[in-house]
Amino acid sequence: MVEIKLDTQRLLAKFDSASLRFNRGIERETLRVDPKGNLSLQPHPAFLGSKLSHPSVTTDFSESQLELITPVSASVEETLETLSNTHRYVYSGLEDELIWSSSMPCVLPEDHKIPLAYYGESNLGQLKTTYRNGLGNRYGRSMQTICAVHYNFSFPDEFWQTLAKQEGTQNTQTYRTNRYFDVMRNFRRFSWLPIYLLGASPAVCDSFVNGKQHNLDELGNNSLYLENATSLRNGDLGYQSDAQSSILNICYNSLDNYVEKIANAVTTPYAGYASLQSDSNLLAQLNDSILQSEAEFYTTIRAKCVPAKGCNFLQALRDDGVEYIEVRLLDVDPYEPTGISETSIRFLDTLLLYCLLTDSPKHDTAICSSVTENVAKTVRTGRQTSTLLSDQGKQRELGVWGQEILSELRPIAEMLDQNIAGSSHVDALEQQSAKLLDPNKTPSGRILQDMKDQDISYLRFAMNQSIAHRDHFQQMPLSKTELASFEETAKLSLQQHQAIEAEAQPAFERYLAEVQAAYLPLQPNNSVT
Repeated sequence: MVEIKLDTQRLLAKFDSASLRFNRGIERETLRVDPKGNLSLQPHPAFLGSKLSHPSVTTDFSESQLELITPVSASVEETLETLSNTHRYVYSGLEDELIWSSSMPCVLPEDHKIPLAYYGESNLGQLKTTYRNGLGNRYGRSMQTICAVHYNFSFPDEFWQTLAKQEGTQNTQTYRTNRYFDVMRNFRRFSWLPIYLLGASPAVCDSFVNGKQHNLDELGNNSLYLENATSLRNGDLGYQSDAQSSILNICYNSLDNYVEKIANAVTTPYAGYASLQSDSNLLAQLNDSILQSEAEFYTTIRAKCVPAKGCNFLQALRDDGVEYIEVRLLDVDPYEPTGISETSIRFLDTLLLYCLLTDSPKHDTAICSSVTENVAKTVRTGRQTSTLLSDQGKQRELGVWGQEILSELRPIAEMLDQNIAGSSHVDALEQQSAKLLDPNKTPSGRILQDMKDQDISYLRFAMNQSIAHRDHFQQMPLSKTELASFEETAKLSLQQHQAIEAEAQPAFERYLAEVQAAYLPLQPNNSVT
């Protein structure tokens, strides 16, 4: 049983409607595919503007991999409406292409034919493309086409003012940063739970693992799966790095430790990357370090801030503290046109607040190892709810431990519902509880059941969902005013791109050296890897 720091009901009763709310934003990744489910090899659509400077429509790793971004909002409904409108805009000019409905990719071409995202000839544009070339050379391009939903979350200042008063301290930058690290440590400790409840990648096309070693079983129709898997994207088929897992040990115990270890990884050469060569006119990678940049750090949750233009991110994070956190373990939900549901958001908000109010032990080697092990077990066998997980050295059944956590979330959900005069947070918990009682109600369980009942492949399942989502968005086209607003934003992004390329810039090699040098002052006095 975990310890609640303060009586939840008493504490939350001190918050009014202005302070008991959260800021959030969503980044939804997705592939553009042709009518047969093949990865599109066409450039980023021109009508969407510049992917270098557009605020809500850009690309991730590949030219064919859209990233749709919402602005910060305190309203769940507004966030989802904005995300939906962006999807509607994309479909307004996408012609015969589809937005892929799932995390695990469509039919892919040979690895070297997966197109890198191209951001132009400015130094910033070259930096972005070179970084992606490095990812492809390190891990293979196919791995980078796996998609996710990233959930950005923060507490407003009114919340911190009230909480700090209740905890008998001052609402300082250091206080907020330390409390965000409390949240992140607990979220990592409990990360197996949202992976079980929201995981939606139990199967893949066999083309994805062509020529690779794997332990998946055949499901027929060119599909591979694991019977009790939840989220293969979060396992060894997904964003994993041998260099990071064997060398980089970030424990989330303090901001200084977090910044220093990441900076050290960006400046410490790794022998396995020293010999990488490019088969194009691009540099093979930004550097041969453990990480090319902090963006390459693969984890379930990250500390974030918004640095000033041209400022090193880690420097800004150390100087200005944590401004928000980024949840990175969410699969794209193939049953939701936008890739994420209101129910999932309400559950995440409740869980993140719980992670703040619950005692957050510092992570020693044993806890860090158990976090990794619990996630790995949940990924591969989680829907067998008798799976044993480690709770600070004690073995717990996944189903039993999960229900215990949900019961502790309930008073928080009830108070959040009082704040909005509804029941959506408690309803969200009820839906999660039902998934623990019946694993077939999880997204991963539903996917496998649909594939078996309809005798269809993973490709056919994802295509059916993609077509249904396209029809959903096309049945509610944007108004002339809404369309004009998106078109104006695209036009402005192109102008901003041109302005960036028109600026006087040093040679790229010098620019890259300056970017790399900015990490050096952030290293610990004694190299720690």
